[in-house]
Amino acid sequence: MLQTISESGAGVNGASSVHMNIFGLEPVVKFGSKAQKQRWLVPLIEGKERACFGVTEPNSGLDTLRLQSSAKRDGDFYRLKGSKVFISTAQVAEKILILVRTTPLDQATKPNHGLSLFYTDLDRSAVKITEIPKMGRLAVDTNSLLFEDWKVPVSDLIGNEGDGFKMIMHGMNAERVLVGAEALEIGYAALRRSSAYASERVIFGNPIGKYQGIQHPLAECWMNLESARLMIYLAARLYDQGYGDGEYANAAAFNAAERAVMSHGGMGYAKEYHVERYLREATLARIAPISGEMIKKHIGQKVLGLPKSYYGRE
Repeated sequence: MLQTISESGAGVNGASSVHMNIFGLEPVVKFGSKAQKQRWLVPLIEGKERACFGVTEPNSGLDTLRLQSSAKRDGDFYRLKGSKVFISTAQVAEKILILVRTTPLDQATKPNHGLSLFYTDLDRSAVKITEIPKMGRLAVDTNSLLFEDWKVPVSDLIGNEGDGFKMIMHGMNAERVLVGAEALEIGYAALRRSSAYASERVIFGNPIGKYQGIQHPLAECWMNLESARLMIYLAARLYDQGYGDGEYANAAAFNAAERAVMSHGGMGYAKEYHVERYLREATLARIAPISGEMIKKHIGQKVLGLPKSYYGRE
């Protein structure tokens, strides 16, 4: 479904407007109680509630284990304090899936312990939401969140206190598969437009698609996209079968959008032919939900058995 939305020309704009409500509550599906599933999943599926996803923070970025937002138990509530950044659809969402520390990092036995996951009302009286201007994907709002003394019911805690990190990874692996599919279809949309343009644009008496300098790179883009498509389908199948590691979920396409711009020549830089937008939107998939460098680090260590490629506390 998300491939179809993206390839239609809607790209990341169209797909982002719905994908959080598809992958985001995977932790609830896998770890929520029966009552929580009934209370949260049914309104989401019926379209009566929309959710956003609160993990990334200004000072920690991809280093999720070092996030600083906290929650302290106070009777039947937790009181949340901290900030989040790059939170999509927070301007319109009624609910938020949010990861915070319930045990300070210096008191946790391991960095991945002491993080807890909540799904709760996005209380706008306690949360300041500020939209972030950005390069692309303008149809979907992206925001920073600042909150203090945000009261969240204990009943909105998913699973056990302190087990949030392992639960959020189920949502993140699902997100990688979906975002990979969205990026892939931007590549196909760009390739379709550039192939049509190369068949119609005549230079030196011939369609430019007749020249190998144009034709061969486009053919190579198709081959790379097909390889990526098979990898993404494998990742989706393994995820559905319960495979928990993320190496197969870490593939997406960018080169096709870049090649589409180059194949259009100067018109590729113009908005009229849309391919410049595809390039801007495909750029996002190289940054989020995880960078190419982090993907290679994961594969190097987990698949190839190589030593850790950076220094840092375990």
